[in-house]
Amino acid sequence: MSENPSLPPSAIQASREVRAVISRLRRRIMKAAEVEDITLSQMSVLARLSDKGGVTASDLAATEGVRHQSMTATVASLAAMGLAERSPDPDDGRRLLITLTEEGHRRVAEGRQARTEWLAGRLRDKATEEERQTVIAAMAVLQRLTHD
Repeated sequence: MSENPSLPPSAIQASREVRAVISRLRRRIMKAAEVEDITLSQMSVLARLSDKGGVTASDLAATEGVRHQSMTATVASLAAMGLAERSPDPDDGRRLLITLTEEGHRRVAEGRQARTEWLAGRLRDKATEEERQTVIAAMAVLQRLTHD
């Protein structure tokens, strides 16, 4: 596959480097809050539920890019651990809405705190104040890329 000649070489290089770094960084951040009894897919579902709540397994499956059956199994395991619960949709009794339990909210908050502390500690230990300010400026640029 050849590269698009209309793209500047710096855009291509930046794209490759950002994707590689974000991929490695994401794995390291997720590992920082790794809990032995929760898989990465379960953690992802918990995070989605903490942001939205009251969603169906079909909605979660579509958002996570997995089959409905896989999401149903993930939700069942989270419910068995006491982290999520299913209740009838008040607008459509045929559907079940999935929400976090109090324990689920606590686990999400703890995971986020652990990930924040890990990354902040790495930035403190491995970057100068000037480099941290550069990271903040770079994040503004990357943030603009995510908005259409």
